[in-house]
Amino acid sequence: VGSFPALNARGPDDALDRWITEIKQQLEPGDAPFAVNQIVHRSNGRLMKDMETIVKHEVPIVITSLGARPEINDAVHSYGGVVFHDVINDKFARKAVDKGADGLVLVAWGAGGHAGTQSPFALVSEVREWWDGPIALSGAIGTGAGVVAAVAAGADFAYVGSPFIATHEADASDEYKHAIVDGAADDIVYSNLFTGVSGNYLKASVRNAGLDPDDLPESDPSAMDFSGSKAWKDIWGCGQGIKPVKTVGATGALVDRYVSEYEAARARVAAA
Repeated sequence: VGSFPALNARGPDDALDRWITEIKQQLEPGDAPFAVNQIVHRSNGRLMKDMETIVKHEVPIVITSLGARPEINDAVHSYGGVVFHDVINDKFARKAVDKGADGLVLVAWGAGGHAGTQSPFALVSEVREWWDGPIALSGAIGTGAGVVAAVAAGADFAYVGSPFIATHEADASDEYKHAIVDGAADDIVYSNLFTGVSGNYLKASVRNAGLDPDDLPESDPSAMDFSGSKAWKDIWGCGQGIKPVKTVGATGALVDRYVSEYEAARARVAAA
């Protein structure tokens, strides 16, 4: 399943509509569904308009974050869609399910962008004690072997983002892509300065903004803002699992690498 953030569809008012239309036109019967990520925080002024577009197109999967809202879940359920909600700990996972989420994305330590601080193994173990619904596990899953580890730990899916930024198809700058190729876990900084929510970012982009990634001030969480400000538009979200990314290549080639590594890791486990 491929996904993209609704807020990445910038430009004309109908940009999101155009993106989803293009995706649907290229899909063929039997293809995997696609997903749209929605920040549902109250500062996202585009939320309701983007939700109208999502409902219009009956987007199969909607991944929500930064606030579990029953009315958003109800809108997706109205046409038979499925909602996964990003959570960083067990408390937020319970809240998401109570408010109608169909599945959970456990955003653990090392994940790109907004992320938590808990070990992926600890987090999935805690949630699996009470939740038997679908779980996607996120957090520095840079190889197919990491996907096997996620499933073995109790997840149904692995949630991978940062390596796909360094592909030809990704709508990211060449500088961003090559920073991922050149980067490793030590090149990531965890900070709440840029949005008010703690997340992982490439240190190179922080330095480019004239800041010291090893000495960043703390932000006031009440200043969380997703209204479209461009103040930090060149700060690059990225997870720790980027060392296996050796070159900018095609998305298909990256998927093939994950599949090959996944199958090899399963064989190693079976032979152990």
